[in-house]
Amino acid sequence: MLANGGGVTCSYFEWLKNLDHIAPGRMTKKYQEKQNIKIMETMGYKLPKNSPHMKNLTGAREIDIVYSGLEEVMNEATKTHWEYAVENNLNFRDACLGKAIRKIYTHFEQSGLMI
Repeated sequence: MLANGGGVTCSYFEWLKNLDHIAPGRMTKKYQEKQNIKIMETMGYKLPKNSPHMKNLTGAREIDIVYSGLEEVMNEATKTHWEYAVENNLNFRDACLGKAIRKIYTHFEQSGLMI
């Protein structure tokens, strides 16, 4: 169940991108490039715009941002579910299922719906 979450998470990223009609990479790429150039200038390096080294200072591509976000989400989910498994003396599969059922129950309870 948790492994399937990676595909669902990437679909969520796509959905967010479509809501804003803009790719996440476009929002941060120029900022990252300017920050990298500023760091180089602070260190005393001044690279001309046509320098082959400038390509190493470009911001992250959209795929890099997606992988970074996916890694963060999946690592946190794995950590949380693993801790739940250890605390409740469950195997990892049962912990994921139990935590999912608990989340659904909590959502319904907070919505005022009873199961």
